[in-house]
Amino acid sequence: MPQNIENLRKRKLTGGVKVPNRGRRNYEHHGYPVETRVGADERVVFRTKGGGRKVKCLSVAWANLLDPTSKGVKKVKVLRLISNPASRDLTRRGIVTKGALIETELGEAKVTSRPGQDGVVNAVLMKR
Repeated sequence: MPQNIENLRKRKLTGGVKVPNRGRRNYEHHGYPVETRVGADERVVFRTKGGGRKVKCLSVAWANLLDPTSKGVKKVKVLRLISNPASRDLTRRGIVTKGALIETELGEAKVTSRPGQDGVVNAVLMKR
């Protein structure tokens, strides 16, 4: 979906249309947010400005889980999304973001990373 340049979608006081003198530059293009779901591991790699790479997670099956009592980190399977306090709509659609509560093999955990930007799910085991 093309996006307008700055505020040129508005009209002039005379009623005329403002016309941009140039199109959108490559660095001005907006990307759609990556909405990570629970499922088979699927990642996509993007080239960033400066030639770097950014890994984005489309779906996740595993999480790096920190146990606060033993201070150990284990790789565990993600079973399902319990809730996403960012939005009820994200909970309904099953989108995993930072702060979401997920059910793992070891119990309930809170996501501490940004899977749509980091490409990995890090979580902290919740106390019972």
